[in-house]
Formats: sequence, structure tokens, C-alpha cells
Amino acid sequence: MKHTLVLLVMAAALLASCQGGSNKVPAQLPDGQIVLEDGGTGAFKAVMFEDTTLKEHTIFCPKDLTPFSKDNPLPVLVWGNGACNNSPHEHVLFLNEIASQGYLVVATGFMPHDTVFYKGPMSKTEQQIESIDWAIAQNANKDGYLFEKVDTKNIAAAGMSCGGLQTLFNCADPRLKTIMICNSGLFMNPGVAIPGMPMPEKSKLEELHTPIIYILGDTLDIAYENGMDDFHRISKVPAFAANLPVGHGGTYAQPHGGEFSIVATAWLNWQLKGDAEAAKMFKGETPGILSRKDWSFEKNELIDK
Repeated sequence: MKHTLVLLVMAAALLASCQGGSNKVPAQLPDGQIVLEDGGTGAFKAVMFEDTTLKEHTIFCPKDLTPFSKDNPLPVLVWGNGACNNSPHEHVLFLNEIASQGYLVVATGFMPHDTVFYKGPMSKTEQQIESIDWAIAQNANKDGYLFEKVDTKNIAAAGMSCGGLQTLFNCADPRLKTIMICNSGLFMNPGVAIPGMPMPEKSKLEELHTPIIYILGDTLDIAYENGMDDFHRISKVPAFAANLPVGHGGTYAQPHGGEFSIVATAWLNWQLKGDAEAAKMFKGETPGILSRKDWSFEKNELIDK
């Protein structure tokens, strides 16, 4: 009997080894996770944290990663902050809400730990590229918590104000599936820009190769004219411009990121997850965005193709 038991144990160990160590304990998220609000309204309660393998960045993702796999991976959003700030302090509720909908969000800059606003050096455009590189590398890291859980074919870049300029600077990256520009646009008059901001010329729009959405604060937004001028110049890729009269500050600080997070999530669900229901927010003669209070929109003809 004892001999039989030993053989059974050895057989189980051999089977596990042949299956690539399927009984291996999954890697855990780094320590120091912060729960914002209630973790977001999505099906996957999110957390915010830092990872020592990616300095000067903040990560948002579902706390429980077990629902995600090679067959059901997390699409990626890389984010740039307003004022070229090197911390997503102003945008954490918005970004956390998107993560709770089933996304890996990697934001430029140090994670905010308290109410003190970051006052260090400005962020750089290449930090978004670092975010993309890191997400792809983590998907291949057999010892990491994101191993085979990242949808490397569905990556979006986005940013607010200066972060939107950084995104447009990086728009030609072939790994991107869509672009989201919030309260931003390439300057019609570069002389009024904050020193140190990236300042691509309008010709940069010719490098777009993905669908793009502008989410603006309407005429109250100091970036309104720049953003709408961009939009009206775009004809080679699907383009949508959504406006809510809230000014340059958007709704990022409202609970769960407010209306901006609802429209942004719908766009990402359509572009990165192929969600036909989410597409209705933007497509057709009467896009669903009009059912939401105070929103207005413009779109080019490629949106409905």
C-alpha cells in the first residue's frame, strides 16, 4: 500500500512537470497597492501601484488577474498627463475606472501617495513608449504577474493637454491600435505654449494610422480650437470629436472620472475589444453619445465604414 502511494505521488509530480508546472503559484501584484474609491464601477475592481521594473510610471489594473489569460487578455492604455506633469495625480480616478472595465493602464509618472501635487521635472514623450515596451515585455515574462495576460495587439495611447501632445508625437508607433486625445490638440499658435511642451507641427497628423477620438471641453476649453482644427484636418483615418461644456479640466476629478471616462471607455471597448454595443456610442445617424446630457459631436465619414 505504501509503495503504491509513493508511485501515485511520483506520477502526479511527473504529470505536473510535463504540463509545464501548471500547479505553480501565480505571481502576485507588487506590494503597496492603493484602492481608489471602491475600485471602480467595472466588473474587475482595480488597484493602483508602482512596479520597480518600470520607474517613473504608475500602473492601474484589476486586482484579481485570474480571469485574464492568453485567450482573454487585457488591452492596454498608455497615458500622458496634463501640463507634462510627471505624475497622474489629476487623472487617477479616470484611469482607475478604465482599468476596472478590464484594462491594463500604464500612466506616465510617479504614483501619487498623498494630496501633495508633484512639483518635479516635466515628463517626457518617450515615457509612453517605455510603457508600451514594458507591457509587451511583461506579457512574455514567465515569472511575472502579467504573463500571457496582456493583449499586445490592442494598445491605445492617450493623454490630456500636454499628454495629448505627447500622444500625437508618438502617434506613428505601429504597435498602436487607436489614439485618444483629451483636452488637447496641436497648437495653431505655438508661441502661447508652456515652455518644454512637445510641439509637433500640424503635419504630424499625416502620420496617424489608427482611428482617433478627441474628447474636449467645448468652447470653454483652452484647447478647443487646437483640437477641433486637428479634427477637421484628418481625412485618412476614422476621426470623432466629442465635446462636453466643462472646460479644460474635464471631468477627471469627478467620481469614477465622470462623463469623460464613460465616453473614453466606450471608445476603447469598441476599438480594442471590438464591442459592437460600445460602437453605437459613435456610429450611425444618431450616435448614442447624444443620449447623454450636454454632449455634442462631429465625426468624419470613415467612422461609419
